[in-house]
Parts: sequence; structure tokens; C-alpha cells
Amino acid sequence: MSFLNHSKNGPRALPEKPREWCKISLRLPQKRGATLHLDKAPIWRSVIHNIRFFAHYSDCYAKNLSYFTRKQQLFSTNLASAAQKNSENVIFSYKTIGCLTNLTPNIQVLPVKNRRQLAAFIRLPWRIYADDPHWIPPLRLERRLHFSAFNPYFAHSRWQAWVAWRGGEPVGRITAQVDELHRQRHGAQSGHFGFLECGNDPEVAQALTTASEEWLTRQRAKVATGPFNFSINQECGMLVAGFEAPPAVMMPHNRPWHGALLEQQGYAPVKDLLAYWLNMDYKTPRAMQALVDRHGRRIVVRPMRRKNFKEELERLRDIFNDAWSDNWGFVPFTQAEFAELGMMLRAFVPDDFVQIAEWEGTPAAFIVGLPNLNEVLKDLNGRLFPLGAFRLLKALKTRRFATGRVPLMGVRKPFQQSVTGMALIALVIDALRQSFSAAGIQGLELSWILEDNRGLRNILDKLGARVHKTYRLYEKRL
Repeated sequence: MSFLNHSKNGPRALPEKPREWCKISLRLPQKRGATLHLDKAPIWRSVIHNIRFFAHYSDCYAKNLSYFTRKQQLFSTNLASAAQKNSENVIFSYKTIGCLTNLTPNIQVLPVKNRRQLAAFIRLPWRIYADDPHWIPPLRLERRLHFSAFNPYFAHSRWQAWVAWRGGEPVGRITAQVDELHRQRHGAQSGHFGFLECGNDPEVAQALTTASEEWLTRQRAKVATGPFNFSINQECGMLVAGFEAPPAVMMPHNRPWHGALLEQQGYAPVKDLLAYWLNMDYKTPRAMQALVDRHGRRIVVRPMRRKNFKEELERLRDIFNDAWSDNWGFVPFTQAEFAELGMMLRAFVPDDFVQIAEWEGTPAAFIVGLPNLNEVLKDLNGRLFPLGAFRLLKALKTRRFATGRVPLMGVRKPFQQSVTGMALIALVIDALRQSFSAAGIQGLELSWILEDNRGLRNILDKLGARVHKTYRLYEKRL
């Protein structure tokens, strides 16, 4: 768009560089009667010229502004007409202002493209959960790192995030992502969504899911599954049961209406993920103890050896990728992803919270326990500084945690569905129980476990564990 300067000879384009037409040439007086010149013309002529120029400039600006105002009004009229013909809210691309706008008034879904927008994306949960006593604010520094180039997940994926706005205030968020490792194992048409947050507002939920679905469709996805934050090896699932207790460390939390909002947008439940609770004072059943006694001579359970940390970490990754390879939605941990997890283990987890079971000298099973850091994080409001880091380090040093969580556990496939495999699981759980009890931990959450993993669920049932939270994954054909 160019502004025009109207003259008696017709309109002509103004100079591109404003300094060329407002440049001042100053000649210092050398003698009495010398005059000040602008552009080598007497000052009164230059003043008149510039007054006329700015008058034309302002008139032209007003005409252009009026033109675009009429265009915007015409666009709004056409939009309203389309709304009457089509009852469904469809998201349109409004190229003039570079955002996504749906037919619901005052809702805009903007893609996250810079640091300021990412900051709004990260801060949004503080609005959604302001009155939820069970929500644990995440560390903002950790969240920024999670969405940065340092996240190894991005080495094999593509993603986009959006924030929904109403009246200049953020009211929702969502991401869409495509994982090439997932597509290699489960087909080239898979797509995921995650980080869904909004109030109990179907219009906002529709605007967000439509934005993610359109992006996934452009990535040639035929199915949208989620929520994954970002992958199945990270936080995933929508909480649908167990709202009366706060989440364990590295587990998601959401409002009760989120699942219903997804179902209203055509998403159907595809898989449930279960979180079991196990008290540390459980007693091993006689039949299981007899099984352990029979096979225990060939099994050695030991803690992680920190002096060989890299080698131990690779053993854990190898067992995990083998143990879970046939499970629903499995995506293998890459070396970089497991190394990132190893950094957390090294910083926050004592050696005896990681137990490895060896069958005749060969690592065959393992279990990883974490102190429930959420017991400390709930009071930090997402900030490590100035006192948050001190509180966290003090809690780790004194082991002042009442609960823990088992995020990783696995048994190699040759031992699965066998009495030996049952003995391996019982022994690593018991070894972790002893370490947790010595640290003052009274109970632990084992999460998550697939609803159709009957073998592991039967073992936990025999140990007296109970399901205390259920997370659900949803799916929709695009």
C-alpha cells in the first residue's frame, strides 16, 4: 500500500524516504539580511509548501483509512452471512492481521511465534487453576527449557502452539505435533495434540481443537490423538478420575470439564492410563513369596552404580525399549532423551532409588523411584529464585518427602508372562520399598500403567495396590 500525493497534474507517489522531503538545509548568516533556507527556497515558500504537503498527506491517509474501514465492514458482513448459512463454527484465516478468527465473536486463536507469545502460553495455567487447591504450579524455568531447542524431542518432530484470546486476555491454549519416530512404528498418518488448557467454555475448546486439527491435516495426518505433552514418554493423558488429590511429580492435572469438552468436539476415548497407589507397609502374599524364594537364587537385585552412570543409564534405556516395544503407542527413548532424564536422576535421585535386577549376571529388569518433588513445588509458585532453589535443595538433602512415584519400570520380553518375570517385578518393587521406607516415604504412585496390561495389574492387585487416578487418551479421525 502506498499513500498518494494529489496535485493538479494528478496523483503521484510520495518519496519512499520521508527524510528527502522534510530535509532542512541551514545556511548560517554571513551578513546582515541573510535568510534561513529550507531546500534552497525562501522559508515562507517552504513553509507553505510543507503545509500543503502535509494537508495532502493527511487527506490521503484518511482516504486510505476509510477504504480499509469499508473493506473490514464488508468482510464482517460476509462473515455474518456465512454464519447464518452454516451453523458450525469454522476458523477462517484473516490474513490482514495475521491471526486465526472463528465465527464466535471476540475469540482469536494466535500461533505462538515469539518469546512474548510463548510466555503467555506458559503462564496461562495460572489463570485456569487459580482456585484449584490440587494444582501444582510447574517451574517456569523448566517449562521454558521444555519448549526450547534444548528439548531432544524436537530432533524427530514438528510442532506448533496456539493461544486463544478474548478481549485481549488469554483464555486457552493447545499444541499440535507430528513425531516421525511414532510414524515409523504406527503409520505415516498419525498426529498428536497436547497442552490443552481452557475454562469450561465449548466455544474456546472448539476454536483451539480446530486450529490444531487444521495444522495436523496440513501435515498429512488422518488421526489426532492426545493429549501428549509432547510424547507418550512425557506427561500424557487427561485426568478423568481422582481429582480429590494433587498429582505426583511429572504427572498432569486438569479440570473435570476438559474430557467432556473434547468429547463435544468429536473426540472418543481410545485408551486409559492408570495410576496405582501402594502403601509401603504392604505384605507380600505367601504365593508370591514362595515364587521369589524359588527363583531368587538366580536373581541379584542391586542399586544403580553412580561411578558407571553412563553405562548404567544405557542399560536402563535398553531394558525399557525392549520391555515396552509391543505396547500400545510405544515410541522408543532416544539416547538424547534418556540422557536428559538421566540428568534429573543424577540431580534428585539417590542411587538406591534405582534398582536393577540381574538374571544370572545379565540385567533383566529395573525400577526407578522419584521423591515426590511436588510436595515442595506446590509452595514455590513456579519460581526457583530467590528462595525456591534453597527450599528444594534442603528437602532433597534432608529427604523430607512423605510420598514418591515410580515413573519407569520394565522387564525384558523373554521374561514377560512367566513366573520368572513375576519374581523379577516383585523383587525390584520390594527393593525400592526398603529404600523408600528408610527415607521416610510412606507411599508411592506407580504411573502410568495401561488399562490392558493385565500381567502387571494382577501383580499390583496382589500386593494390595489400588487405582487412585485415571488418565484418558482421546482420538479423532480428521
